[in-house]
Amino acid sequence: MDEELTLRVLRLGRYIAENDATVRRAAKEFGISKSTVHKDVAERLEYINKPLFRRVRKVLDKNKEERHLRGGLATKEKYEKLSAQHGHLKLAEPTIQSGRNAVSFPYLKGRT
Repeated sequence: MDEELTLRVLRLGRYIAENDATVRRAAKEFGISKSTVHKDVAERLEYINKPLFRRVRKVLDKNKEERHLRGGLATKEKYEKLSAQHGHLKLAEPTIQSGRNAVSFPYLKGRT
């Protein structure tokens, strides 16, 4: 592996480990694709610096466990913004479906 690539892999690994960063955030910070970040830290880093690789792996695993929560929050924020822009739309409360282990989230109600 050439020196420039090795340095990039190490910088990415340190950035993710020190900032609990997502692959997306690291890609944006370094101006490279998410695929490149993922390949660098999930494959190449293991051969360059095993202790750093283990730290990064923990962060990536934690991010993977939490991604559904971030996605739900992003959706909620989207609809709150729409509701603020269009006063006639209101956020609806979640509906718990009885007899099932399910909840539906009809985010907006009103004339659309």
